[in-house]
Amino acid sequence: MKRLKDNETYPCPVCRSGNVTSLFMMENTFSCQFCQHLFTADFSQQLLTMMDSEISLSWYWNGKQWSSPQRQGMELGWEYAIAGLLFVLLPSLIVGTGAYLFPPVPGTPLAWLPTAWTILTAITHCGILLWLITEYYQFPVRLYLQARWQQRS
Repeated sequence: MKRLKDNETYPCPVCRSGNVTSLFMMENTFSCQFCQHLFTADFSQQLLTMMDSEISLSWYWNGKQWSSPQRQGMELGWEYAIAGLLFVLLPSLIVGTGAYLFPPVPGTPLAWLPTAWTILTAITHCGILLWLITEYYQFPVRLYLQARWQQRS
């Protein structure tokens, strides 16, 4: 098994496009040549931690690739599922209730707008929720779509 070392080059765990190399004259500090993120390394635990992020993101080196450890203190439970559901439903219900209580005059040019606005509110909040989920689990959407597109060609 290939161990994490100071003088080696590794694939970047964030962008998965660039390479992570150690910075000159900086002890235990790495940088990606593609996305420019900075990392600190813990060689005893085979751990790489991103320095330029508000949330402490870390990855273990298993000898071939990076694996994301479970974040301590940030386990997802049923409370998050309920909060996500409320995040999508509550704004849509507020907009829909306003459209129901104050309906437009039938036959006017913009009579369709309250219904469209309610649907757009639900779609937008679903998109925000999906974006938060992909950010939490660090799923590389762009690279996945590129690989799928190349498979189809």
